[in-house]
Amino acid sequence: MTLLSDKDAKDQIASMRKNEAEDLAMILSQKYNLPYLDLSRMTIDIDALKILKEEEARKGKLAVFQKIGQKIQVAVESPNPEETQRTIMALQEKGYKVSVSMVSEESLLRAWKRYGEIADYEETLIGVIDVSPEKLAEFLKQTPTIDDLRNLFIATATTQKNRKISEVLEIVLAGALSAEASDIHLEPQDDQVRLRFRLDGVLHDILFFDYKVYNLILSRIKLVSGLKLNIKNQSQDGRFSIKIKEEEMAVRTSVIPGSYGESIVLRILNPKSIAISFNDLGIDAKLMTVLEKELSKPNGMILTTGPTGSGKTTTLYAFLKKIHTPETKIITLEDPVEYHLQNIVQTQVEESAGYSFSEGLRAILRQDPDVIMVGEIRDLETAKTAINSALTGHLVLSTLHTNNAAGTIPRLIDLGVNPTSIAPAVNIAMAQRLVRKLCNKCKKKHLATETESAIIKKVVETIPENKNILPAQEVFIWKSNGCDFCNNIGYKGRIGVYEAILIDEEIEPLILLNPTETDILKKAEKQGILNMQQDGILKVLSGITSLDELQRVIEL
Repeated sequence: MTLLSDKDAKDQIASMRKNEAEDLAMILSQKYNLPYLDLSRMTIDIDALKILKEEEARKGKLAVFQKIGQKIQVAVESPNPEETQRTIMALQEKGYKVSVSMVSEESLLRAWKRYGEIADYEETLIGVIDVSPEKLAEFLKQTPTIDDLRNLFIATATTQKNRKISEVLEIVLAGALSAEASDIHLEPQDDQVRLRFRLDGVLHDILFFDYKVYNLILSRIKLVSGLKLNIKNQSQDGRFSIKIKEEEMAVRTSVIPGSYGESIVLRILNPKSIAISFNDLGIDAKLMTVLEKELSKPNGMILTTGPTGSGKTTTLYAFLKKIHTPETKIITLEDPVEYHLQNIVQTQVEESAGYSFSEGLRAILRQDPDVIMVGEIRDLETAKTAINSALTGHLVLSTLHTNNAAGTIPRLIDLGVNPTSIAPAVNIAMAQRLVRKLCNKCKKKHLATETESAIIKKVVETIPENKNILPAQEVFIWKSNGCDFCNNIGYKGRIGVYEAILIDEEIEPLILLNPTETDILKKAEKQGILNMQQDGILKVLSGITSLDELQRVIEL
């Protein structure tokens, strides 16, 4: 015979009593011909609860737990008490259509207990439209490092007397902005909630905190993002804006259900992240000359390729800013429009409304543009329309999802594009990746190991005109170290590594033969444009990035 611990015995007795109470409520519901409900299995709507004050609800021995328009659901332990009947009649006189359900005493107590959360709930309503810019600016000063963020978050979130959940959220946002994070991740786990920032493309743990604070933060985020509070088992997307001084930036919200609660990702759309100019992209001098020539042409197509998060959109925006003049009509088609460019017409894909990339592109052509940017070529119809646009006197900029520049042509053919149209339409195909830049404040110069030297020399040998790139003997490279300026990460900021293939007289006839990537690469070698490995190694040798970082991003 197994003896139960005191705790287990108490839990078992409590469970039995609850079951008995629910069984009794179920029997009574049949007696009074009313539906039975167990409120422990239901969402109690705070807005519905607020229809009655707590003292009114307790006096009437009921609770309003759901509200849709003027229809409300009321839980009662018994329909007989005069106060219960009187309260229901008062609700009906106010125009509410009342549906009554039977519940146990425990269910009713659970509903009344939720009144204690109304104060926290109402607090989240302050500043629904805007996260306080004044406080945000103040918190920015207090959180120059991630350690400062941790300390301020803990102090604010754990001090019950002074806790304001709006401040907790503002601290998180301020810390993210101070660290120049692109994304904020809030991830419920089995016993706590994990906060992470994506810094220069890599996720970093910031801190762990309890569920009570998280639930309040979740409500606050949903409110400012225009999301529904009572929906917990579906994904929701929204956005809000924050303003610091004269600068405003959007925050895109994504909430999805998870095993331990709803997971949140906040994408910070900081205009500074796309303020980079054409000359600051980190493009090799020869490729830059080629691109300047192609961007000056009145027609044709320039394609950038790479996986999600490789900086393609930033590159295209830099191209647009490079070629923009008062005499040029530029229209973009994006999904979604994340950053707004001055003096450029930007439109957004709305698939639900029938405004797809292909439909939007056709509509744009009726607007008499000179330059068109299509966010992404995903299907044959969009590809054909974009190519026809390039053939009929428009400069078209767009992106594809391929691994390298040579993969652009096979990808277009795989989509169903006629090879005879590709050669005259496409001017140049680019590919890129983003690597983290070494922190200039703390990077250290090291003698490369034998293995590191071998990797570097192997790539350098493939570079045209590689004389004087490497010393005869020892190879020195720079490595990350870590300091307060870079939050002890060793890296600060990112830069692109690029490659490109011109569609010239050598490549054009090859396209008609349905070539492989290898076939295209062999022909393109004569162009003398660096590939990503070569471009990356030169950035390693110049101390812009580390060999470890380059290997994290591309295969050497």
